[in-house]
Amino acid sequence: LQVEESAVSLWNWTVTKHTGAVISDEQRAKLRFVACRLICLCEGNDPPEGTIRRQILMSMKTGKGWIDIGKAGLADGFLENAVNSIEKLYAKLRQGSEDEADIQVHRADVEKSLFKVLSYQAESVFAQGDFQKAVMCVQRCKDMLMKLPKETCYLSILCYNFGVETYERKRYEQSSFWLSQSYDIGKMDMKYSVGKEMQAKVLRLLATTYFEWDCSQYLDKALKAISLANQENLHPAGFFLKVKILLKSGASDEDINSALAEFTQLEMSLDFCLNTAKLLLEHGRESVGFDFLKSVPERFESSPDLGKITLLHIEFLLQNKRELLAKQKIEEVIIGHYTGKQLLPEALNQLHIILWDRAAKHYEAKNYSEALHWYNYSVSFYTPGQIDQNLAKLQRNMASCYLHLKQVDKAKEAVKQAERCDPNSIFTKFSVYKIAVMENDTDKAMEAVIEIGKLAEKPSKHEDKLRVDKNTGSNLLSLAAQIALENDQQIVAIKALEYLSEHLQDCQQLFAALKCLVRLMLSKVMAENAEKRDEDINSILTYLNLAHKKLAESFTEEKFTGDMRILEAHWFRKVAWNLAVQFKDSPEKMRDFFVLSFKLSQFCPSDKAVLVAQKTCLLMAAAVDLEMGRQQVTPSEQTELFSEALQHLQTCKEVWKVLKLTGDFAKDPTDTLLLLYEFEARSKLNDPTLHNLMESVWEQPQIEIKTLEIIASLAMEPPARYPVLCKKALKSALNLHRKQAVIDAVKFSKCLHSLINISLPTGLTDLDTCVLQEVWDYFEDALSVVSSTDAYPEMEILWLMTRAWNTGIFQYTVGKYKEAEQWCGLGMRFLNHLGSLKKSYE
Repeated sequence: LQVEESAVSLWNWTVTKHTGAVISDEQRAKLRFVACRLICLCEGNDPPEGTIRRQILMSMKTGKGWIDIGKAGLADGFLENAVNSIEKLYAKLRQGSEDEADIQVHRADVEKSLFKVLSYQAESVFAQGDFQKAVMCVQRCKDMLMKLPKETCYLSILCYNFGVETYERKRYEQSSFWLSQSYDIGKMDMKYSVGKEMQAKVLRLLATTYFEWDCSQYLDKALKAISLANQENLHPAGFFLKVKILLKSGASDEDINSALAEFTQLEMSLDFCLNTAKLLLEHGRESVGFDFLKSVPERFESSPDLGKITLLHIEFLLQNKRELLAKQKIEEVIIGHYTGKQLLPEALNQLHIILWDRAAKHYEAKNYSEALHWYNYSVSFYTPGQIDQNLAKLQRNMASCYLHLKQVDKAKEAVKQAERCDPNSIFTKFSVYKIAVMENDTDKAMEAVIEIGKLAEKPSKHEDKLRVDKNTGSNLLSLAAQIALENDQQIVAIKALEYLSEHLQDCQQLFAALKCLVRLMLSKVMAENAEKRDEDINSILTYLNLAHKKLAESFTEEKFTGDMRILEAHWFRKVAWNLAVQFKDSPEKMRDFFVLSFKLSQFCPSDKAVLVAQKTCLLMAAAVDLEMGRQQVTPSEQTELFSEALQHLQTCKEVWKVLKLTGDFAKDPTDTLLLLYEFEARSKLNDPTLHNLMESVWEQPQIEIKTLEIIASLAMEPPARYPVLCKKALKSALNLHRKQAVIDAVKFSKCLHSLINISLPTGLTDLDTCVLQEVWDYFEDALSVVSSTDAYPEMEILWLMTRAWNTGIFQYTVGKYKEAEQWCGLGMRFLNHLGSLKKSYE
């Protein structure tokens, strides 16, 4: 009992809360579900009548609740329970009644509930897509209508709803069945019928269903249905549909005129009449359509929208290629415009659209004179001095026509009018530009293209009326460049392409523009003298840098594929390489182009050819930085140049590592160049890691004499000063000279000369004994080589003799007589090896 009371309370609470919109439909269905389940659990073996009635009500409403929220599958069980409870109720009522009259009363009572449950079951199975079960349920309901006539309207509308839903799903066969049922049920009891308007509505949808299902097969049924609908209730929709069906069936003009005559007294809106006329004309019934259109003004004499009729008339005259008649109608409208019969603004706008459309078609067909004729019709509706955005566009269009007809003065006048109406329009500026190019006025063309470029950056707020999209500026600049090139105005084309490259979003178009720019600027540079070249070369660098930037950004653009990116990168890197080679007289430019070529090559696959190009670019860039650093520049500039060179060398090392894996590079001098360039950069930067670098060099078994001699020279080349490294390099070189099978006396002499110079500075007297001994050994080495060959340069022998003699003299001046005697004696030993100079020094 307590559970039953709780279930009833829950049910009642749900009803009150839903009424107050506290809970949603789904929450209500769930709460009803719980309450109904609890009530069913409380059912005894012989429940009283009140309990059974409550169960029937709760099961019905719970099932209906699930249907209403689109969960029809959950409703079936509750609706079945409701049917079972109805049967129990009927049995119980009969037990207590023996009188036939009472039984009939009870039966009528039970049948009302059963009808409702059956209709809910029909909804449920229909929602679940079971057409046959839905038909069975509705048929049972239909059979009960004789006893329940008041339910006629409800059942008719239920079938109509089924018909609407199946029609929307294009299940025309099922839809026609349900709509036929709805109409038939609606006729069963006129007292409780849905009414003539609803019956007509059902029949119109039934006719539409047949029409859309298969007009050729069900044409008669469609016509019959719409005729019945119009008999039930005359409605514009029924009239329109009947005309539509007749047209589809290929009915004669006479039959269609008869159909139109049926509705002469029907009140219809002007738009409805126009749509009917349009329908007739679109189906090629010109005679009927134009006759009907002519009759419309009589019905709407006082309407301000009469201009719509004229517009439709003009439209269809043009569609049917009756241009002369259309022109007559337009001229009548123009006369009316100035005699107090103006069109409403909306209709006038529509007429302008028709006129411009016709002009545009003639323009596309290159019939420019006729296009001007139609544009002039449009101009006729504007008053002199009127300022209007559309008038500006109209004048621009006329200017284009005049230009094609070579009537430049008239074109200029039209553009002047456009400027008066809309001076800040990008389209107006473009018209000015076209005329300037045609007249070969380069200055004016440049001014106009600059204005177009500025407007492309920030479109005018007024341009919205002209349907300017984000690509308009780019499209106009592209067209401007094309026009300039066609008229041999390269400077103007370059300016247009420069602005274009700033605004293009499409990668393919952007790279095409940049390629064109590079080619144009190159041809310009080749024709210029050296003084004017710098600025244009800088422009080419800018274009290539922009190409590099856009290639990096292109990874996010789906339409720009990887293969496209590689092709573009190859083109631009090769251009940068060629320019670097071409501008070798300008070291800074050459370096910049080599660096750019390397950067662009990073978007290419790392095959051998690309790696070789990358290595060369970086080596050349480093070489140029070092060369520029050797020039007389400020210390800060030197530091910057040598640091940049180091960066290029570090990157080059990485590339070189990869490249060496691709083949045999035993004879390639890259390792030597990298070493020498790095040594020079680090030595001149006073880099503390220089000694570490050289430690690895001393250990190399294959190092060449020339490399060591260059290192020695660089070690003492300002601002570097590393005498210890210089000396060590020269000693290593001298050792390698000694190891030669045949000593090259000339090269040996030069190396020894440098080593003695660095070890025995000129003018120093107070020298360490160890130093003197070391230098003595060098002189002995020299004597050894001089004695063994006649190829030792005589001037070098003289220099050795003089240095030894002078060293003895310096020793003598500081009182070191023994050492002085030794060194002077050493010098005398070289005297014997002099040739022609011997007598002079004896």
